[in-house]
Amino acid sequence: MRRLLSALLSLSKPRLTMLVVLTAMAPYALYPMPEMLSPAATETPSLSPLTLLFLTTGTALCSASANALNMMYEPSTDALMSRTRNRPLVRKLVSKQAAGLFAAATAVAGAAALYLGVNPTVACLGLANIGLYAAVYTPLKAVTSINTWAGAVVGGIPPLMGWAAAAGEAATGDGSWRELLLASDGSSAGGWLLAALLFAWQFPHFMALSWPIRNEYRAAGLRMLAWTNPARNARVALRYSLVFVPVCLALCAAGVTDWAFAATSLPVNLWLVRQAVRFWSHQGHAGSARGLFWASVWHLPVVMMLALLHKKGMWARAWTSAFGSPEEGAWEDDEDGGGDELLLPEMAAKSSKAVPLR
Repeated sequence: MRRLLSALLSLSKPRLTMLVVLTAMAPYALYPMPEMLSPAATETPSLSPLTLLFLTTGTALCSASANALNMMYEPSTDALMSRTRNRPLVRKLVSKQAAGLFAAATAVAGAAALYLGVNPTVACLGLANIGLYAAVYTPLKAVTSINTWAGAVVGGIPPLMGWAAAAGEAATGDGSWRELLLASDGSSAGGWLLAALLFAWQFPHFMALSWPIRNEYRAAGLRMLAWTNPARNARVALRYSLVFVPVCLALCAAGVTDWAFAATSLPVNLWLVRQAVRFWSHQGHAGSARGLFWASVWHLPVVMMLALLHKKGMWARAWTSAFGSPEEGAWEDDEDGGGDELLLPEMAAKSSKAVPLR
């Protein structure tokens, strides 16, 4: 039983699933609750921990389903590559039937958790991501190098799921997908910008990852730019590395973060660009692929943490919680003073009655 459970866990690609969950959690936490933007608020505004639990659980289950379906589709090609030859279906640690049942069960459970515990829009996004990853990206790998763009779309959907989950809690209308993802007041912009950030991140990360094993991809018949067009592979990595600077600026302009985020994220973004320029100029050689890969690995969590630290209104809210707001103090002073003014005439009248005239 332990061996079977271990094999099923491997089907879910746990490290990748954890990354997917984190990219849904960060936008959920970054969603600008209206109360956060009011420095005079006296109670700490927060989103529902229960909704967050359902979001993370449902997202993890949907990711596990997509990954299991991916492995079911390509065990023959996985067997030809060093990074995938130890997967459970290749080693026959689990049957295709068991993998199929696991994929179906996690898809149903994940969609149900998102539908019942979050909202229907997030559930639909979760199911769409399973379909895109398993039915579009995976088969495209053997057909065209455009598969990488399809995979990048898959990577950009979890941030939208997190954003829509938070927007559903703050919704004032019918909570439809239009209100959560295409709000007329522009409040949905932050979710799309975070999705764009994750979409762009896929390219420097994967182009660098695929370069050292490009010949294995060729032998397996998987059409990756790393071997079909190495020069374009490097250009694409550089091009999308440049996207992070304007996206981070746009997050400030959209009111998701304060403007300090533009300054603190700039060195991190320029570090990634520097590694991408080196990757492009050396065409993947001289250790440039490894340098870009590790830069991308660190870049994403650092940028996300900086965004969370610079969430719009967060520090003003923390200051108010600790020391109170100037408006609150002024109101209290006025209240005390006004009370004295009302009491003084009354006290004077009482004292005049108490002392007889002589």
